Amino acid sequence: MRQFLDFEKSVAELETKIFELQNVEQSSDDMNISEELKQLVEKADKQLLALYAKLTPWQKVQVARHAQRPHALDYVNAFIEDFTALAGDRLFAEDHAIIGGIGRFNGQTVVVIGIERGSDLDTRLEHNFGMARPEGYRKAQRLMQLASQFNVPVITLVDTPGAWPGIDAEERGQAEAIAKSIQTCLRTSVPIVTVIIGEGGSGGAIALATADKILMLEHSIYSVISPEACSSILWRDASQAAQAAGALCLTAQDLLKFKLIDQIIEEPMGGAQRDPEAAVASVKKAIQESLDELQAIPAQILQAKRRDKFLAMGRQEVE
Repeated sequence: MRQFLDFEKSVAELETKIFELQNVEQSSDDMNISEELKQLVEKADKQLLALYAKLTPWQKVQVARHAQRPHALDYVNAFIEDFTALAGDRLFAEDHAIIGGIGRFNGQTVVVIGIERGSDLDTRLEHNFGMARPEGYRKAQRLMQLASQFNVPVITLVDTPGAWPGIDAEERGQAEAIAKSIQTCLRTSVPIVTVIIGEGGSGGAIALATADKILMLEHSIYSVISPEACSSILWRDASQAAQAAGALCLTAQDLLKFKLIDQIIEEPMGGAQRDPEAAVASVKKAIQESLDELQAIPAQILQAKRRDKFLAMGRQEVE
């Protein structure tokens, strides 16, 4: 069943009525029902279009976190052929929050690294709600080094509230692992394309998003801190998260304006959760276009451009 967000209440009521009429229509030849159903569908579509045309930053946060939004494994299963998962960091353990491996993207061999949140309680627990530990980031480093060794591009799919903040992660060097992952991204000699598919939270996200091309889905978010945490720090009150979301400028539109990302990928009407197949197709097309552009650039120039890109962030004039 479709899950509705709080601000979608008006659309939810219409779609509930549409569902009821569709069931009636199957057992009736009444033309009046068909006409009423058509009018309700048109009205629901118009309301949904109007609603999503003017989402607030906080509403975008809710859409980015939607439980039915496609996750990293959904994208991998949809457009990576012959995917072979590679596990472990060769130092401590396997981290299920970060999935990675090698496969074929449109016939080309690629290394894919994604942060997986899980889609139900069992898988969320298995993947630690998309919060990686140091061994996950060290696995990502290993896979990027493998990509450089065999000269194949890297695709990363980011969807995380942030790195795991537990004592166990700190004891095993969480900060160092994230920093080293960023360094490995900068030193990788092959093209790196990142897509923020949901939530890009703090260093846990940038550890895999230090890329040549940073793409964001239209209703995804990317921020140094979550709105709830920001609200707790600034106002000692997590209930001010909506105000914090506006102040953080965490939407794809804000980030493109500040030149922190390279492209926004349009989502289906009502968000990726309403039409996952269309969202996957859009992401696939955008990744291929980015790879086509990047693979024409020599490795040394590519590395230099990537480094300059991140050094320029925050120093460029905003349009």
